[in-house]
Amino acid sequence: MKIRISWPAGHTTATIEETPTSKALAGVLPITSTARTWGEEVYFDTPVSTSPEPDARQVVEPGTVAFWTEGDALALPYGPTPISRGDECRLASPCNVLGSLDGDPRVLATVRDGDPIRVELAGD
Repeated sequence: MKIRISWPAGHTTATIEETPTSKALAGVLPITSTARTWGEEVYFDTPVSTSPEPDARQVVEPGTVAFWTEGDALALPYGPTPISRGDECRLASPCNVLGSLDGDPRVLATVRDGDPIRVELAGD
């Protein structure tokens, strides 16, 4: 599945694997939310509420599309967060990994705290 994520200064697409969390997310798309930033991570609320999956991880690669179960939010890290050790992408707590952004994840650096952000299914 592909999703498109857009905000006032840009957009990107992501390839999402089939997981219980991604199926729940697909069922509520499209959504519009308010972007928040935390170091080099963008996150935003969703109407999805789910539990951690067995492969939930706290340290992920830049560009990972993760679901933060404690906050019912999508988390899109593109670099270090305030709790990272070195250059790693360390999320606030273990998150369900849904997939990864297509292309350079640094495009997320143009997202500003408070920006409207939209997620929708993308055509191939």
